[in-house]
Amino acid sequence: MLEIIGAGFGRTGSYSLKEALTRLGYGPCHHMTSLGEDAELLRRWEAVVDGKPIPWDEVLAGYRAALDWPVCAYWRELVAAYPHAKVILTVRPPDCWYASMSRTLYRSSRPAPPTPEGLLMRLEDLLDSGLRRRRRISREVIWKGTFGGRFADREHAIEVFDRHNAEVRAHVPADRLLVFDTAQGWEPLCDFLGVPVPAEDFPHLNRAAAFQDGLARRRRRILTGRAMVGAHGDAVR
Repeated sequence: MLEIIGAGFGRTGSYSLKEALTRLGYGPCHHMTSLGEDAELLRRWEAVVDGKPIPWDEVLAGYRAALDWPVCAYWRELVAAYPHAKVILTVRPPDCWYASMSRTLYRSSRPAPPTPEGLLMRLEDLLDSGLRRRRRISREVIWKGTFGGRFADREHAIEVFDRHNAEVRAHVPADRLLVFDTAQGWEPLCDFLGVPVPAEDFPHLNRAAAFQDGLARRRRRILTGRAMVGAHGDAVR
């Protein structure tokens, strides 16, 4: 049963929060990265995005916490479906958030532009069906659904970001909500959850540079795998 709902947008420290919650005993914790680790989970999210009637207990089966996209796009539904779950809204300065999104998630999953970079993205999609399916979810939920196809319009994207945060604050009762900047560390999070503060440092993970390094490694893996298949003379499909 879901105990914690993360309502904050991606690139607001959600991966750091995932790790922090796991260390506090709230794992497994659902994150966008989970879609690349579980084929059945990916199938369930595809059903949600396609508008099929699928219970949230089935979509998020086995998870005690869930955050980041695509979860945060369905925060209202989840808050209603799990009335006893606590809600964490991760935040950061809007300018910093937009810059991070532009360098990372938008770069990796936006609709492929008519450029050499876009050609590489389309090639990756052809070679890796799982990546192609995850990108479709991102495009439908984030770029089309949340930002209306206008994320590249910085002013519009920041307006959407600010409005989302304001709506979460207004909708979720104060005693059920933590507005959390991961720079605050363990104390506010542990106080909200009623658990002891760990002796270890708070995890600050998945910064923009690390995200970009991960994208480069993934691209090399996909394209090298393709080159190796060709070198062995196997059919290319």
